[in-house]
Amino acid sequence: MEGQEVTHSGILGPGRLDRALAEAIPSLSRARIQALLEADALQIAGQAVSDPSSKRHQGQAFTLTVPAPVPDKAAPQDIELDIVFEDEHLIIVNKPAGLVVHPAAGHADGTLVNALLHHCKGKLSGIGGVQRPGIVHRIDRDTSGLLVVAKSDAAHEGLAKLFATHDIERRYLAVVVGQPSPAGGTIRTQIGRSTTNRKKMAVLPEGKGKHAVTHYRTIEQFKDASLVECRLETGRTHQVRVHMAHIGHPLVGDSTYNNRRKAFKFGPNQSYFDRQALHAVSLGFIHPITGEKLGFESRLPDDIHLLLTSLRV
Repeated sequence: MEGQEVTHSGILGPGRLDRALAEAIPSLSRARIQALLEADALQIAGQAVSDPSSKRHQGQAFTLTVPAPVPDKAAPQDIELDIVFEDEHLIIVNKPAGLVVHPAAGHADGTLVNALLHHCKGKLSGIGGVQRPGIVHRIDRDTSGLLVVAKSDAAHEGLAKLFATHDIERRYLAVVVGQPSPAGGTIRTQIGRSTTNRKKMAVLPEGKGKHAVTHYRTIEQFKDASLVECRLETGRTHQVRVHMAHIGHPLVGDSTYNNRRKAFKFGPNQSYFDRQALHAVSLGFIHPITGEKLGFESRLPDDIHLLLTSLRV
């Protein structure tokens, strides 16, 4: 039986933020608190605060949300995978929409990690912990496309450095509402947890959240929508979805950031498109072990292809 989400609140004492929180909540270790800060689980004065070394919050009220616990260890499961590339160090997977990347509250199994543990006979990097072995980055459950997974700790460390220095090329294709003007450009904002809905991310004022950069260009325009290519310079949670909504062109089918999600039908049955129309179409980087330059592309999945066909009519 899954546990429940727990919310702690109180008044912060002096010193570093992580230490003050550990003193206020003795049941949580500093390491656990630091991980929660990284996940934007702390709210002070209605804003997410993530810097563990900050000493500016003595005497302030806080709220720290601890997500429901998940099983101690992910189990191998025989789930079909679309493998684009694999060697002894890493594996490239073309993830279908609907597949959760790793176990979490509400998704204890049936995830990409469960499938990878079966496929790789348990030989995945341990740096991500028992719930996220091999996972260096993620894409949302209802986003499809390419994902790189580390099979060794050395590969994991090397890939993590490439992501940290923005040396991984990532391109997404998105179907957005309307026609962006200008047709291309760069979106630079701060992104962090929404102050009004913790299940959403949002563009925040300067000095809040994390720096996020998306380069976009319109590939094809339709009557009420556009096919847009987005190239990520950073990789924040929901970045493409938040940025395109921020400029007034949310993704078709995005139930979180698009209030008009039922405006588009597709396919022979004219069903509503019910997931964000977003696909991780390409991935490129220098192999962290061999030094080889790698590049991979993934064709659009059938549902987005059918959506585009309907829009072209």
